[in-house]
Amino acid sequence: MEFIPQSIPDVVLIKPEVHGDERGYFAETFRQDKFEQAIGYKVKFVQDNESKSSQGVLRGLHFQLPPHAQSKLVRVIQGAVLDIAVDIRQGSPTYGQYVAGELSEQNKHQLFVPRGFAHGFVVLSDTATFAYKVDNYYSPECDRGLVFDDAQLAIDWQLPKNSLQLSDKDTRHPRLSELDSGFDYHTNYYA
Repeated sequence: MEFIPQSIPDVVLIKPEVHGDERGYFAETFRQDKFEQAIGYKVKFVQDNESKSSQGVLRGLHFQLPPHAQSKLVRVIQGAVLDIAVDIRQGSPTYGQYVAGELSEQNKHQLFVPRGFAHGFVVLSDTATFAYKVDNYYSPECDRGLVFDDAQLAIDWQLPKNSLQLSDKDTRHPRLSELDSGFDYHTNYYA
């Protein structure tokens, strides 16, 4: 596995080694010891989630407030998505900046999104099956979001805005300038 820090170094792209032949392929998609060595701290994943969506479905930008903050390790099993992680840690030198990358069944890339980041994705293919591990259980009272089309973020979702499909909830999230994320850059949320 190759672990590649992104433009915001806390977000890490993971490229598994894929072994293939005429019969198919094999890839190790997660290994705790190598993962923790690469990111520099312990993360205990407690839940796996999966969603299937059609082209143009945009899910996000989501996060959970402390003390139920979540890290995510995300990947695509089928199809392709544009995956986004936005730094929402107050006081961070990269506050309001984001990392974007295509995750697909072809490239088999994964993205580690740490606590203190809002996360979302849009489906680029006809359909996509998206899988992710989280290190904290879902907490409805701590569930929050950041609006996907905030001009301050200027995210290029790679699809025309009128073709995007969002839940009603995802259209009503606050803008970055209105956000009280509950995250401070200088706090260790993994202690």
